[in-house]
Order: sequence, then structure tokens, then C-alpha cells
Amino acid sequence: MGHELIAKRFMLISPLLDERQRRLYVAAEAMAIGRGGITMVSQACGVSRPTITAGCKELAGLGADPGADISKDGNRIRKAGGGRKRTVDLDPALRDDLERLIEPVTRGDPESPLRWTAKSVRNLAEELQNLGHATSHRMVAELLHEMGYSLQSNRKVLEGASHPDRNAQFEFIYSTTKEFQDAGQPVISVDTKKKELVGDFKNNGQELRPKGDPEKVRTYDFMIPELGKVAPYGVYDQTRNEGWVNVGTDSDTSAFAVESIRRWWLTMGKEAYPQAERLLITADSGGSNGARVRLWKTELQRFANETGLAVTVRHFPPGTSKWNKIEHRLFSFISQNWQGKPLVSHEVIVNLIAATTTSKGLTVRCELDTNKYPKGIIITDKEFRQVRLVRDEFHGEWNYTIQPCAA
Repeated sequence: MGHELIAKRFMLISPLLDERQRRLYVAAEAMAIGRGGITMVSQACGVSRPTITAGCKELAGLGADPGADISKDGNRIRKAGGGRKRTVDLDPALRDDLERLIEPVTRGDPESPLRWTAKSVRNLAEELQNLGHATSHRMVAELLHEMGYSLQSNRKVLEGASHPDRNAQFEFIYSTTKEFQDAGQPVISVDTKKKELVGDFKNNGQELRPKGDPEKVRTYDFMIPELGKVAPYGVYDQTRNEGWVNVGTDSDTSAFAVESIRRWWLTMGKEAYPQAERLLITADSGGSNGARVRLWKTELQRFANETGLAVTVRHFPPGTSKWNKIEHRLFSFISQNWQGKPLVSHEVIVNLIAATTTSKGLTVRCELDTNKYPKGIIITDKEFRQVRLVRDEFHGEWNYTIQPCAA
């Protein structure tokens, strides 16, 4: 009869109690019974003996645990770390595999804190399960929220026509990148950051200063002739999460672009990839590293001859430059680091760029380039025929490899 009464009381009161209160209740029942009470209460209520024992110690004032969780009213409920572990904690590779599944079709402005994915959480969960992960669509939704993704519906907007093979080119860039990385070959993303005026000009953003003492800058953004502008050309190592920025003081030409890549290779790349035979470059379709620029390919031929590297280039389709990794993995963080700081000199610019870091381990090296890069250089047909250009079958204007010439 005693078992039945204990069980009935516990059944009636249990729904009204939190975890700690239930523990103390069954402990009080056991202590009231005395010898054999823990066993009797455990059998009647279905609560484990260790839990009842812990409750008894707590009631006796012997088991206060400073590491326990705190409830809303300040009472301790559970030890720190108690409860079932999250799947992502038991399976550290889950988050990385989810990111890889989304990567080829990520959409939206990559510099925005919000990113979008076109895959549903159920499809992603199914693909993760195929990879051997024990997960659910609810866990995938939770992880995507933590990673800054959300599902978005279609919206009609006024926009210029996009190339019909745009997404196919994205997939081709992604597969080539994976191929090079799996083979231990370097993969870099390149581009020129927005040109900046040098001097005491307003720089967007804010920084901490004494109240009522903002830094004074010029009212109008007229270039200071003796200081001019700078063109920061960036090289981002997609595998090592490392950046190189060549701050040019002259024109942003193809010769300047390839010289920046050359300096990255001699300063960082050669040491990081001593066994490299190939180099993959992802770049925009326009500008100094444009897909149709002959000087770009001619300068890359010189670079290939000097290094012995076969240089493969994958251009992003026109109008999609913001998808290039360097934009949101290097340039956006440089902009954040120097926001609110006037770029008063070349030294300040170089130091601010080199001081850029992120919580994910980004490091940046920077150098000032005072060389002259004249505009208007024409590459003749005869000169261009010397480029050992091998075009891919899929959009050879965007995808090609430049082979080094034999010594």
C-alpha cells in the first residue's frame, strides 16, 4: 500500500514541479520513510537512486553545487553541462558539412550579415544523413539560424538580364576550387578594392573618442595632388584564410594586378605551397583582371614562365562580382577595421590593412607599391599568340589555363 500512495502523490504533484523540485520532493519522501526509503521511492516513482540521493544531500545542506544551473527565481536546478548534448556538439563535422552543402548555391549580398540559401532544411537534412550524420530538419534549421541563413521566398525586382549559364558557372568555379584544394594546390581570389583618397578626408563609420571631440576632416573630397589615391589590390588564399594586399599608388592596370599576385607568391604563396604545380585564380570578368583583357593574359604568361606554375583562371559572370570570396572574406573586414579613421597617409593605410583580423583566424599582410604602371599598353596579335592559352570547353572566355613556356 505504501508504494501505491507514494506513486499516487508523485503523479499528482509532479506536473506542477520543475526538475529541482521533483528531486527534492522524492528525497523528502525517502527521508520521511527512513531506512530503505530511497529504494522504495525509486521503485514507486521511477526516479533513479542517484537522483534521490542527490536530493537528500541537498535537503541536508551537504550538496550545494556552485556549478549548477540557475532558474528564474535564483534556485539551482541542474549541474552545469547537464542534460542531453546537442547533435552538433557530439558531431563536430556536422556544421562544416552543412556549410559545404550550401556553398555552391548561396545567394544574396555576401557582405550583408544575412545570407540566403535556396535549399530546404528537409533536403539538407536528408543529404547530411546520406553523409552519415544523425540529424533532423529541426537541427538543420537551428544551425542555419546560428550561421546567419534564412529561407527566403521569391520576389520580383527590376534587374538587368543575367547570363543563362550564371549558376552553372558558379557550380563550375566551386567544383574546380574543391579539385585544387583536395590536391593541395593553391586557390586565390583576387580583385581591386575601391580606390581611396589619401588625406584627412571623412571615412564612413564611427570610432570611440572623447565625448564632444570628433576628429576633424575636410568638408570636400577634392584630391590632394601630392598624396593622390591608392588602389589596394587583394589576394585572398581561400584554403589558408590569409590575405595579401598590394597598395598601389599608380594606375590599376593588368600589369599592376599580376604584379600583386607575383608579390603574394614570392612573399606568402611559395612558402605555403612548396610542392605547387598549379594555381587557381577566381576573378571578376571586368577591371584590370578582366576576362577580355589581353594584357592580363600576357602578364599571367610572364608570371607562369617565372614560377613554372600552370595558371588556371575562373571568371565570375558579368554582374556577379560580389560573389567573389575576397569581397566578403577580406575586403569587408578591412572596411570594418578602418571605419571612422581618416586615411591620412600611405603608412596609415598599410598599417590599418595589416592589422585586420577576424575571430575565424584571418591574417593579412600588406605592402606599398610605388611602381609606375602606364595605361594604354596595346598587345598586338603577334604578341598575344605567344600566350599558351588553353580554353575550357565550357565557356572558354571565362575559363582557361595558361601553361608555362619551357625554359
